[in-house]
Amino acid sequence: MGKRTQRHVLLVEDDRAIATVITAALEDEGFAITHCASIAERDRWLGQQSFDVMLTDVMLEDGDGLEGLAAARARAGDLPVIVLSAQNTLDTAVRASESEAFEYFPKPFDLDELVHAVKQAASARSAGGVDEIGNAGEGERMPLVGRSPAMQGVYRMITRVLRNDLTVLITGESGTGKELVAEAIHQLGNRRTGPFVAVNTAAIPADLVESELFGHEKGAFTGAVAQAIGKFEQANGGTLFLDEIGDMPAEAQTRLLRALQSGRIRRVGGRQEIAVNVRIIAATNRALAPMIAAGTFREDLFYRLNVVPIELPALRERREDIEALAQHFLILAAEDGLPRRHLSVDAIRKLEARSWRGNVRELRNVVYRLALMAREDVIDAASVADIIGDEAPAPLAAGPVPDCGVAAALTHWLAEENPAPGTIYRRVLAVFERPLIEHALARTGGNQLRAAELLGINRNTLRKRISELDLDTGPGARLK
Repeated sequence: MGKRTQRHVLLVEDDRAIATVITAALEDEGFAITHCASIAERDRWLGQQSFDVMLTDVMLEDGDGLEGLAAARARAGDLPVIVLSAQNTLDTAVRASESEAFEYFPKPFDLDELVHAVKQAASARSAGGVDEIGNAGEGERMPLVGRSPAMQGVYRMITRVLRNDLTVLITGESGTGKELVAEAIHQLGNRRTGPFVAVNTAAIPADLVESELFGHEKGAFTGAVAQAIGKFEQANGGTLFLDEIGDMPAEAQTRLLRALQSGRIRRVGGRQEIAVNVRIIAATNRALAPMIAAGTFREDLFYRLNVVPIELPALRERREDIEALAQHFLILAAEDGLPRRHLSVDAIRKLEARSWRGNVRELRNVVYRLALMAREDVIDAASVADIIGDEAPAPLAAGPVPDCGVAAALTHWLAEENPAPGTIYRRVLAVFERPLIEHALARTGGNQLRAAELLGINRNTLRKRISELDLDTGPGARLK
């Protein structure tokens, strides 16, 4: 066998601890690492040496690491770039894709995933092609607020669908912001110059769903006094957002599936098929799997819609975002003519302790009510209690129960948390998996391979569950 050519990585990172961990992991994989901490050093190294991959943070000691990045990588022969950032917002994720980054990793990131991405980027470089995560252009920034780990997967998935027309299925409880995500995909994607048409299928009478979606000809049914253009034709060249898709009647599901398969629709009462060019984004707050099992939702339609799934977390699963969301809504309230208010620290803590069954929508309404009814410019905890009432804090972790048995603990948790129908199985599994996986990682010192062996599961399954449960495996945790 011939001698393997060593691959070179330029690491632009001013956090020395993070740089040390990344360097050690990549050197273990045979990469040669050049580390620098500033934009000036980055440009100097790019002018002196050839690299296979560049990793760069956004916030560097002499400025924004994304500024001038496109020009820098172009000078280096379209060098694949992986962006790291603690500025975990949708804006940062989109800016990374606008810079034609190969991949974007919000901090804290999975070290194994980063190493894998570097290998892929180096292979793409040697093969003469780079698969960028997207190029959003100069679209308007959407008001998706939050930097919690739970929102990072959402931001990354959004950036992955901006340069293609793949069908997206957004799931999540009512009030989590599914339409905002759909609007962000449209406004930041390559269809932003076309129309964005939203239709709530749950709000349309069952006998009018097909007419609403596909239009109708004059005289097609009683009351059809003129030809009407449906939502598909209205959205031609743009995006059609089908909200509450789980409530669509069975017959309309069949017509929708046919339209998605053929790219053509027929108005109710019409004979001519009409070609339409629309991107479909669907959303539902219902669990579709049990509906498929019950025969109330077509399985083939589900697979047609579920090309790219995006699951939005409930607000109680991203409590660290409540402060930023509340401050954002106070600003919006002032723009809408309400008094400009501020929240005290104890008021924020009180809001964070609520269960928020209505999620972000409920929080927005509460903040508007506080802005309207508060007597002082600074809203404190007492004002929150007076205006919206007290509520027992939602359980953040399993507390002591009279019986220490698993069955008693489960019964106690179900009574306190009262999960929504259709989510019980998944949420109970998550509650029990979290302490179990944390125990295995503690027993093995964070070694995921040995933890998987201890649990008796595949290590890829363990890594997937760690990611889905947002478990903190420590800055140096990696497979050994």
